[in-house]
Amino acid sequence: MPATDLASLQARLRREIEGDVLFGAHDRGRYSTDASIYQIEPLGVVVPRSAADAVRALEIAAEAGVPLLPRGAGTSQCGQTVGAALVLDTSKHLRAVLELDVDARTAWVEPGLVLDELNARLRPHGLWYPVDVSTSAQATLGGMAANNSCGARSLRYGNMVHNVLAAETWLTSGETVTFGEVGRDRAAAHAQASVAASARHDELVALVRALHERERGELAARVPHVQRRVAGYNLDMASSGPFNMAHVLVGSEGTLGFFRKLELKLAPLPRHKVLGIVHFPTFYRAMDLTREIVKLEPTAVELVDRTMIGLSRESASFRGTVDKTIRGDPDAILLVEFAGDELAPQTAKLRQLAELMGDLGSPDSVVAIEDAALQRDVWEVRKAGLNIMMSMKGDGKPVSFIEDCAVPLEHLAEYTDRLTRVFEKHGTRGTWYAHASVGCLHVRPVLDMRSADGARRMRAIAEEACALVKEYKGSYSGEHGDGLVRSEWIEPMLGSRLVRAFGEIKRAFDPKGLMNPGKIVAPPKMDDRELFRFKPSYRTAPLATALDWSEHEVGDANRGRGFAAAVEMCNNNGHCRKFDAGTMCPSYRVTRDERHVTRGRANSLRLALSGQLDADGLASRELYDTLDLCVSCKGCKRECPTGVDMASMKVEFLHHYHRHHARTLHDKLVAHLPRYARHAAALAPLMNLRDSVPGLAALSERVAGFAARRTLPRWRRDWFRGQSEVAALVPAARLPASDGAAEPASGAAHEVVLLADTFNTYFEPENLRAAVRVLGAAGYRVTVASEGERPLCCGRTYLATGMIDEARAEASRTLTALAPHVARGTAVVGLEPSCLLGLRDELRTLLPGAGSAALAAASLTFEEFIVREHAAGRFELELKPARHARALVHGHCHQKAFGVMPSVVAALKLVPGLTVETIASSCCGMAGAFGYEPRHVDVSLQMAELALLPAVRAADADTVVVADGTSCRHQIKDGAARMAVHVARVLEECLPAAP
Repeated sequence: MPATDLASLQARLRREIEGDVLFGAHDRGRYSTDASIYQIEPLGVVVPRSAADAVRALEIAAEAGVPLLPRGAGTSQCGQTVGAALVLDTSKHLRAVLELDVDARTAWVEPGLVLDELNARLRPHGLWYPVDVSTSAQATLGGMAANNSCGARSLRYGNMVHNVLAAETWLTSGETVTFGEVGRDRAAAHAQASVAASARHDELVALVRALHERERGELAARVPHVQRRVAGYNLDMASSGPFNMAHVLVGSEGTLGFFRKLELKLAPLPRHKVLGIVHFPTFYRAMDLTREIVKLEPTAVELVDRTMIGLSRESASFRGTVDKTIRGDPDAILLVEFAGDELAPQTAKLRQLAELMGDLGSPDSVVAIEDAALQRDVWEVRKAGLNIMMSMKGDGKPVSFIEDCAVPLEHLAEYTDRLTRVFEKHGTRGTWYAHASVGCLHVRPVLDMRSADGARRMRAIAEEACALVKEYKGSYSGEHGDGLVRSEWIEPMLGSRLVRAFGEIKRAFDPKGLMNPGKIVAPPKMDDRELFRFKPSYRTAPLATALDWSEHEVGDANRGRGFAAAVEMCNNNGHCRKFDAGTMCPSYRVTRDERHVTRGRANSLRLALSGQLDADGLASRELYDTLDLCVSCKGCKRECPTGVDMASMKVEFLHHYHRHHARTLHDKLVAHLPRYARHAAALAPLMNLRDSVPGLAALSERVAGFAARRTLPRWRRDWFRGQSEVAALVPAARLPASDGAAEPASGAAHEVVLLADTFNTYFEPENLRAAVRVLGAAGYRVTVASEGERPLCCGRTYLATGMIDEARAEASRTLTALAPHVARGTAVVGLEPSCLLGLRDELRTLLPGAGSAALAAASLTFEEFIVREHAAGRFELELKPARHARALVHGHCHQKAFGVMPSVVAALKLVPGLTVETIASSCCGMAGAFGYEPRHVDVSLQMAELALLPAVRAADADTVVVADGTSCRHQIKDGAARMAVHVARVLEECLPAAP
């Protein structure tokens, strides 16, 4: 489309709609990919604010003859949501539950509503929407309907097409038509529709009926008799009598019209679930016995293979769950779930499952799980299966193109065995998981799609897989749709007559051919490398990185390009778009913008590194703004299944960016805090005038960039003096007698090195004093780590501004000072999570080597140390009851990201009678210095208001609010007028009285 026409379209859209109109190179780049192997730059993007806004944008584009592409979460695996079109992103604003009828068990929803959001609304009514896709935390209902999504429990509940009752749809001819049941009672629908819409509805129904009647024989002969079949249009679900016309549109991938709203069929939420994990010595046997297991009428039978089990064990998020639930080293497991309103029948089914496996020659192969929390954890591992597989490092990645073929259960074992041999023939392997119950197994051969050989082998495997599926009378498209990768294979599977019929349907609904062209009808070749994310011309420029990215330099193609390879680990799965669990991604939860989500940032970095954006590359101001709202929470490093560490990527980016752009005074004041803090504390009364003298806060905002709306931490003249204070704090410290069994594996017994960080030393010294008292009362010799006159520093403040050289200097100083203690086996313990955990994380990329690895292994948070010592019988301090009955705990982002929150809870539970409750919160929003910047204050508070501040405000006076992070405590004070305390203070209060 000529640039002048695009400019005219952009101008008109901005005049006539209220939503965002995004035509810049960075925005188009972020929308050029989904979770598939493809990348096609859109003409522009519209984010409508309302359904009327969306329709107006569609009308304007249609009048201009511009192709249209509706998009939800952009997580399609087959390339459905990429194209040279105007993208309409429904996920930000069009996410309302418009109408809920609890008695009728139906709901009308907007297309951008996320499945988990809907189910959260339904749960209090005892209902749910049972098409439980693994991407439920980010998948939108419109996208699910467009793809005819399925889910783990489709054995009982069916696919999307079985659970959509009606679809109000905008057509390119201009009408908005409601499609639903026809042939029974259309009077009400016709009464509400315009004459044109009613006529259009009847015209399209007549066409579909006629096509169904004409192709009845072909449909009977060609459409496979398996539940998982989503290829083409659902013409087989039409009828010469009554049928649901909406079912023809479900699975149409946005090629027929735009879903303005959908009517869904809801289901009662089962009150009880149980889970059996069946272990198999061979993959073949698991597949062979699936058909016997389904006779017990489970709600789900899901496969997890050896590769996925191994990768899950390597993931910090999933290792604990795997270790608890999987025995030994099985080649495959099946997750068999039973559900219903009564528990007894479900547990009886579990026993029957165990008996069945015994009868089949596999006694003691079933691990029975009735605990709801553990079941949920197991399903989280299964749901993350696809993305866990994508965490593989190296040239090759598991590639989605035959991953949801479905065959009848009686052929499942033979089919998977033969396809495995196909992979071997082409020099690769596949990983298997998913829906064994319905014969739909996800498998992704490992290929390097940056090479011509990868595309060649993909084509060869696809051809042989298609022949196999056809031989077994299965479906080549079983769940994830057709898109760019499988539309080409509709004709080999269903024949030319049905393909022509699909073309007639397309032309009838969309005469101008504007709706998502190239999908289902008239597709391109699936292996056209010019459509790939990694096109033949793809290159990344050499980059001298400041951090160590060598762990990503796996494979010949990645040598010397560790940073680029780390960025390319993002496969666009969109898990960072989740909204109700974990930490990731705080800024997206507030903005709902693709720009401000981990995926959007990673895509922008990849495009910049490969020269696909502006010429500025890593010096681009647009790229700076894209990463600006990243709060470096580290949530993505733990929660992203592919391990994208955006916090470290941001540090690397800022290092390169500031080679071309000067740092502000604010940046320098934040970065150099550890070096001037002692001098500032000596002038505490003067420094603290900023928040007490009128006008000084406003002046500090103008001069130094600290928001006037924020109070700053108060400097303390009684700052913590380190080792010189220890004797005074615990003058009667005494090492208890010790038997050999209680000794640490190495090092001196009952010794600990305390890392006195800058923040607690100069702003809240009472926390360090409390820690010394607690450790001393428990009989530990406390050494305060030091080197010179000022405290040791992990380099955190320098990293926050991209000053990597300065951070490395601080890290080196710390490593040198602590090395003798580490060599003796002494634990290094810290109070500030971001500082202590920096020794476990960033230190190793600043100073890679044996020294940093040893220090990382020796570094423990205050709570981790106490819990470890208590479990070993060395921490024998008897605490007295606390003043408060309840502790309400907010976890620092890094505590969550590094999995140490269980230790926080366990340490607090050492207090007799104290009830401990954690707040299900993401980032507090302060995030170090982030929340002190004027441009961030509003976003910072919005993050806190999502969960943290409401929970704190609701806490009664008998509740102590606990937060280990300095910035977290300050956010709570600013936002809820409540003082939060460190765990060390809670334990100090409960120390027994001195003798």
